[in-house]
Amino acid sequence: MADESSGQEKSEAPTQRRLQEARKKGDVAKSMEVPSAAVLLAGLLTLYYTSGYMLDRLGKMLAHFLANLHTIEIIPGNMTALTREAIITTALILAPVMGAIIVVALLANYAQVGVLFTTEKLTPKLEKINPIKGFGNIFSKQTLASMVKSIAKLAIVGYVAYHEVEAALPGILPLMDQPPHQILVFMSRVAFRIFLKAALIIAVLAAIDYGFQRWQFMEKMKMTKQEIKDEAKQTEGDPHVKGRIRSIQMEMARRRMMAEVPKADVVITNPTRLAIALKYDGFTMAAPIVVAKGAGVIAQRIKEIAAEHGIPLVENKPLAQALYKAVDIDQAIPANLFQAVAEVLAYVFSLKKRQ
Repeated sequence: MADESSGQEKSEAPTQRRLQEARKKGDVAKSMEVPSAAVLLAGLLTLYYTSGYMLDRLGKMLAHFLANLHTIEIIPGNMTALTREAIITTALILAPVMGAIIVVALLANYAQVGVLFTTEKLTPKLEKINPIKGFGNIFSKQTLASMVKSIAKLAIVGYVAYHEVEAALPGILPLMDQPPHQILVFMSRVAFRIFLKAALIIAVLAAIDYGFQRWQFMEKMKMTKQEIKDEAKQTEGDPHVKGRIRSIQMEMARRRMMAEVPKADVVITNPTRLAIALKYDGFTMAAPIVVAKGAGVIAQRIKEIAAEHGIPLVENKPLAQALYKAVDIDQAIPANLFQAVAEVLAYVFSLKKRQ
């Protein structure tokens, strides 16, 4: 499958973002056969296990109306009450089956796509009413596949029904001497076996169809390598732009750091590669803090600014290396360096007093 716009093959698995965007539009892997099979099985099994209750309620309703035929007047005045009573009774009889069908239908759809609310599929589109395109859809691969699938289901279910009826034929003739109740029971059993086997076969076909729909959907969602790169740029940003932003941020941070160098009390060097500017105020600070530090060119610039503003430069290679590695900008020095830094500051403060 080639991408017409770029000529690249759609060989890459879809990203999570592409799947999410498709989901927002209502494009998901879904088989209509799954809810149909689930509803058929649920309705059939519920009908089987609640048939005693339903027959009992139906019998009582018929008995009630037949026993009171001489008192029931069908006139406009009481038609509303009679209709309401019949509807309520019928609803109570059908409630188990209808409730099971509704619940299973919702669960079958939820199991496939989860909770999904979108109006994208309901939005009117002119291409949907295009007669030429509509005529082409009649003979599309999707329509042909649906037709083959329907014919296959019809053939399989028809074969199962024929096989069950053929197996039940020997038991039909003896029913001539049986009461109506026995005839009804025999017919119900045969019908139940037919519907149950048909429902199980449809469920198997629905599972196969769901697998096919999911495979087809993932094939449709596949992306080219260029689409993967473009999406990465949209989500994470262009690497060149990100690098430029990062360099600007570093430059701004460096400028702010350099602006703090004139406020330092001392700059400790190692002597050529590193430079660390320290500041200490015994009234407001618990410990000296590093206001600027750098290596190479930055260290040279720190020393130049310090020289311009008369900040003492103290060469102490071990201390400079320790401060550079252990302390970040605007952080206080650790306790293990208090003694060494205190000696340097004492020297600097005594030097300032002499000056």
